[in-house]
Amino acid sequence: MSKIKIKSLFSIISSKIVLFLSKRIFKGGSSFPGKVALKIDSDILSVVAKNYKTILITGTNGKTTTTSMIYNTIKNSGNKVITNSTGANMLPGITATFIDNYKLFGKNESAYAVIEVDEANLKFITKYISPEIITITNLFRDQLDRYGEVYTTLSKIMEGLDNVKRAKLVLNGDESLLGDLATDNQLCYYGFNVSPYDSKLVDVNADAKFCKKCKHPYSYELITFNHLGSYYCPNCQYQRPELKYAINAIAEMTPYYSNVTINDQNIIINQPGVYNIYNGLCAYSICKELGISDDIISESLRNQTSHFGRQETIHIEGKEVKIILVKNPAGYNQAIDTVSLDKRAVSVAFLLNDNYADSRDVSWIWDVNFEKMTTLEIQQILVAGIRNYDMAIRLKVAGFNTENFKISEDFDNLLDNIKNSPSDFVYILATYTAMIEFRKYLHSKGYIKKLW
Repeated sequence: MSKIKIKSLFSIISSKIVLFLSKRIFKGGSSFPGKVALKIDSDILSVVAKNYKTILITGTNGKTTTTSMIYNTIKNSGNKVITNSTGANMLPGITATFIDNYKLFGKNESAYAVIEVDEANLKFITKYISPEIITITNLFRDQLDRYGEVYTTLSKIMEGLDNVKRAKLVLNGDESLLGDLATDNQLCYYGFNVSPYDSKLVDVNADAKFCKKCKHPYSYELITFNHLGSYYCPNCQYQRPELKYAINAIAEMTPYYSNVTINDQNIIINQPGVYNIYNGLCAYSICKELGISDDIISESLRNQTSHFGRQETIHIEGKEVKIILVKNPAGYNQAIDTVSLDKRAVSVAFLLNDNYADSRDVSWIWDVNFEKMTTLEIQQILVAGIRNYDMAIRLKVAGFNTENFKISEDFDNLLDNIKNSPSDFVYILATYTAMIEFRKYLHSKGYIKKLW
């Protein structure tokens, strides 16, 4: 065992005991063990993380899936790697991840750590960890009661970057807020050179439509979704930076995967939707920066499995049920676009909660383009969650036939409605805590084997 302070040793041992009890008895609690450790030694993260080459993934959407993609690729390259796979992405959860992998006896050898980080918590993590790479996926309006507007989110992230000037930044070049950052860090950008929908017009509800330099409206050579794309300001000439890694062709998009060309490499991303192309592109870029070969990256992305409510498929009494996490207008619209790729007759469940982790204010659902779904062959609409009637009203206004509505007050009723759905394929679009709670419920009924 390496020499560490008594306080740190006590912190690690106490946290490991709580971790053991959380996993064996309570079937969860991925953050509480970290809270115990930090209460005893507030600097414990710097102790348990010092031997790792760390990659931090932050941003509004795509953190968990991108983290999983990078983790799997590094693992497949033969390197030792850890990650916070449960999505506990604040200081206590991240601390618990490192403590869980810390050896009290024997040598703690060098390894990679691929860590998802909440945007507002980045400054707390980089106080104790000096990462090799930090990536920022995108910046959208999300939990306005917690983050405020996108410029506030960017400000919180920049506070975290100020702590680590030596880290390489691998950034989404299509995100206009991330161009020309006021930092001395080495910068590397990825993005799209083709539009999935041949679009150049920004949506009326897009999040960052105005130039960060002069506030003039952006023009676009192409748009992928929301405000992401090849932007330029006709007033002050601020424009998208040069891309090192780019989507140069999109050969196929299906409800199950996308076939794309990154630079000159053909890649199958085994997750559907434009947002997962971004996730795959981000993972590709970081793994290339780490020196991993194209063959290993390609094979990993081809075999990437769904993860923890992110396109996760569950089988319930002969029904194929796919859970898609939705948490803000930009991500919800992408989920709708993904469902729209499916030309089968389907049923769709909409689960809306307003807990702290979801955002107390649910008015954001009025910025979601539910109207696009009214042209799909949806045989039944299931509505559930704490704010089920708010969602039902929104769907009614969007133009759905209310005769097809089934409103559930609890999960027992929702499960019965899924089992009795006229469709063999059911999509569940759920906000964060609704997804967590319904997965726990399905786990208790035996439909999900692995809860975390």
